Amino acid sequence: MNLRHFLRMAHWAHNPPSARRVALVFGVIAVCLTLAGLEWAGVLPDGFGLSPGSNKPNIKPLP
Repeated sequence: MNLRHFLRMAHWAHNPPSARRVALVFGVIAVCLTLAGLEWAGVLPDGFGLSPGSNKPNIKPLP
């Protein structure tokens, strides 16, 4: 591990995040897992997914 990681761990040990921030992080993770589970189960409508080929950037040349 890098020295920076150890310093960050020491900082977190001395000044842990607030309960509100921990709840926020767990809430975001729960929402992401719920959406992934609904997509895996096929419950989400097609509008929530990506259409094939939509990951290509739409780059146009300069005039």
